[in-house]
Amino acid sequence: MRSATLLRSRRALAVGTLAAALIVVALASLMLGSNLISPVAVLTALFDPAQDTGAVVWGSRVPRTVLGVLVGVCLGIAGAVMQGQTRNPLADPGLFGVSAGASLAVVVGVYVLGTSSVVTTLWLALLGATVASVVVFSVAALGRGLSSPVPLAIAGTAVSALLVALTSYLVLSDETTLAAYRIWVVGSLSGRSLTGVDAALVFAGLGLVFAVANIRSLNALALGTELANGLGENLIRARLVGLAAITLLTAAAVALTGPIAFVGLTAPHIARTLVGGHHGWLLPASGLVGGSVLLACDVIGRLIGGTAEVPVGVVLTVAGGVAFIAIVRRGRMAEL
Repeated sequence: MRSATLLRSRRALAVGTLAAALIVVALASLMLGSNLISPVAVLTALFDPAQDTGAVVWGSRVPRTVLGVLVGVCLGIAGAVMQGQTRNPLADPGLFGVSAGASLAVVVGVYVLGTSSVVTTLWLALLGATVASVVVFSVAALGRGLSSPVPLAIAGTAVSALLVALTSYLVLSDETTLAAYRIWVVGSLSGRSLTGVDAALVFAGLGLVFAVANIRSLNALALGTELANGLGENLIRARLVGLAAITLLTAAAVALTGPIAFVGLTAPHIARTLVGGHHGWLLPASGLVGGSVLLACDVIGRLIGGTAEVPVGVVLTVAGGVAFIAIVRRGRMAEL
């Protein structure tokens, strides 16, 4: 009994520390960039946008900080659900074709409709991601069923490959589409606004509800599908709820900033070393880690790029690759 209390206290302390770290990184995101703004000036500008620094703080740094937290939290939680659903430590939220579907929808919007509106792009990305996930789920259901994660993984890989091929064909056949796609696909917080974030928040909120509803099933699936079935879990319903959570969370993130790699892959591993494998603690910890990592990489990109910032997607690819190699070498992926 005492050991359970100590474990709970340690997990609560870890989550609290991660929340504090996210706040610190968010403050750094408001302060640091090509021009250093003091904490006093930041606070003054937040309450009085008419100040000299108000245009920089509210016009650039507040939007990218808000988006960084939202996108990082969504990808971190989606990654934890994805790895729990598939029992695969290499699983990434994009495995269900979410990123590929969003990319294809955005490209079709530019190619066919000639649209460049931020709001239109957001809704196209959300629609594409949702349709892709539904297709993956339907293909998997037509096979050996959903009691095993293998059909979902295979269907996701196949559908993603098809969507990527179609996207490549469209962008290579039209220069305007290629230019728009090149800007969107790199994954960046720079130059983004809060336009359309309200719609993304609705999707993210619904995804969070499904993720919380999936906690019990994820803990049961960690024991294996046979044991989970023996414990009374409805595996098809568990897969469907998990898929809905992954789709909604990842679609909201991808629609706002473009596809960003490695956050959904590495954040659950870092969180798992701090709070263990119980998904009631793992999901919030993964979200906090994801938000902190994404914002920290965005700040690094501003500092090392000078006036020409390095996109956060590029920084994450480098940092995430190094971190992932370190995780593999330490054997952290042996168990979920």
